[in-house]
Amino acid sequence: MSRPSVFIDGHVGTTGLRIHEWLGGRDDLELIALPEARRKDPAARRDALNQADLAVLCLPDAESREATRWIENPATRLIDTSTAFRTAPGWVYGLPELAPGQRARIAEATRVSNPGCYATALILALRPLVDAGLLRADVPLVVHALTGYSGGGRSLIERWENPDRGLLAHVYEAPYALERVHKHVPEMQHYAGLLREPQFVPAVGPFRSGMRVEIPLHQAQLERESGSVTPKTIHEALSERYAREPFVGVADYREPFEIDEYAFDPLDLNDTNRLELVVVPHPSGHALLVVTLDNLGKGACGAAIQNLNLMLGLPEALGLPM
Repeated sequence: MSRPSVFIDGHVGTTGLRIHEWLGGRDDLELIALPEARRKDPAARRDALNQADLAVLCLPDAESREATRWIENPATRLIDTSTAFRTAPGWVYGLPELAPGQRARIAEATRVSNPGCYATALILALRPLVDAGLLRADVPLVVHALTGYSGGGRSLIERWENPDRGLLAHVYEAPYALERVHKHVPEMQHYAGLLREPQFVPAVGPFRSGMRVEIPLHQAQLERESGSVTPKTIHEALSERYAREPFVGVADYREPFEIDEYAFDPLDLNDTNRLELVVVPHPSGHALLVVTLDNLGKGACGAAIQNLNLMLGLPEALGLPM
């Protein structure tokens, strides 16, 4: 029986390189590789895209749109890791844990948009609460996030690793993108089921990969005519929703919730396809949702491989580090 052929367009980029590495040891797939001299040749790339059973685009948005137009073979299925198609009609959002039935939609799709790392964290934290009526869809939210500098791709990696800048000796996080709508916000709002755009406050830390996303929910945002939603109620809803998910965990509930200086380490899940949710209760009734993951693992290449496995009819966890 022939093995499915896979072509990664942009395999030397940050995300593409990790996908290529995690797929490299598998003997159930045939990876189509272009000679180095032809890696950027449009004709060679076009041929490979149309030859593949499944192609993974790890390109900037404009280049992803162009490469998508090159595909003329109706049998070639596509996963795109850019932001170009994440809310586009005709594309299936590649977050298997999004909602019941999402895995089946991904498995049947010809075009799948890989989710963003920040969006993965926010959506998985909030979508179950909105669906269950525990959080109003019109609630105004502020979200703070910290990522490793690989989250910004090659340009940010080069900036942070430039010895002349000395950024790796930074002793605090560096906020960024505060003057614009971050490119992950549209998918956050759309797939979390929010009617208002969240205020998103991202920052970069002096580490290559890892991520922590913090979503504070004020007690007033949790009030209902039938009574307030408590942090414990939120924890129970998330625990029930993800009880059978292999890659999403919900930490045990503790009240009071004591922490130390090493709590919520954004590097905890590096080199895995895991994501962990923590509900931190406050005596005043507030709740803090904390999400950790590897921005290059579950936040990028791990999700792409989950989608690839589903689309090819393979076990979803195949080749993914837990």
